Amino acid sequence: MNNPRPKAKLSRALGVPLTPKCVKYFEARPYPPGVHGRSRKKDSPYKDQLLEKQRLRAQYNIREAQLRLAFERARKVEGKTGEALVVDLERRLDAIVLRAGFARTIYQARQFVVHRHILVNGKRVDRPSYRLRPGDFISVHERSKPMLPFQTAAQGGYAPAANAPYLDVRTDALIAKLERLPERREIPVVCDEQQVVEFYSR
Repeated sequence: MNNPRPKAKLSRALGVPLTPKCVKYFEARPYPPGVHGRSRKKDSPYKDQLLEKQRLRAQYNIREAQLRLAFERARKVEGKTGEALVVDLERRLDAIVLRAGFARTIYQARQFVVHRHILVNGKRVDRPSYRLRPGDFISVHERSKPMLPFQTAAQGGYAPAANAPYLDVRTDALIAKLERLPERREIPVVCDEQQVVEFYSR
């Protein structure tokens, strides 16, 4: 998702801080940017649905086409389509790198994957959209471990506020295993996914 808007402005527009750095800006001004930001109101079901879709896209840093493909996969899964959609996105390699605490933001996690610093089951994978399955493990390539960001990660510098219960993480060794599929309540994503389902079901 290559959005040219500064992360702080985008965070305020979507109503959710997208990076740790944006948190203080978001808390200071928790309303949309612009002259009419304080008084702006959502005034239609379509706008509500669109906002939730954009929120979900931004938190996973994905393109519209990628979100639509994920939705089509989720429709084929038994149970609630919205929950299946979020679980599908949470299985992305870049998302797992972030949840494991190997990166500070989803943007940094994507960069690490694209630059081939991350291994899946011992093999380099450079696709952020790669979906992990239960039993798969990720690690940082040995040659990459001396890099400052990974040294910081190994010391717990990027550890999330709450550990993901579906991951078994060895922070010091920069290794994490996807033990099982996550449940929606365990995924730290701010989104009313049913609104996203309704948007794509129009």
